[in-house]
Amino acid sequence: MYNIIETLLIIVSILIVIAVLMQPTKQQDALNALSGGGGDLFSNQKKRGFEAFMVKVTYVLLVLFFVFSLILVYLSSH
Repeated sequence: MYNIIETLLIIVSILIVIAVLMQPTKQQDALNALSGGGGDLFSNQKKRGFEAFMVKVTYVLLVLFFVFSLILVYLSSH
């Protein structure tokens, strides 16, 4: 059981890295921060399409990572 959960944790870890790398970059936000702002009107827009999907996938993977980590800690202590 321990080996199965450990393998699942490694797979989820790799998927988290891939999901974070696939998220769209925020280059315009970085430029606004360096130039002193001015783009606050559109900074809090709701995410849509692919960006919203990737955020949800990342949250699910992070929850799975946390749960698998807690299960491994429990199994290793017993």
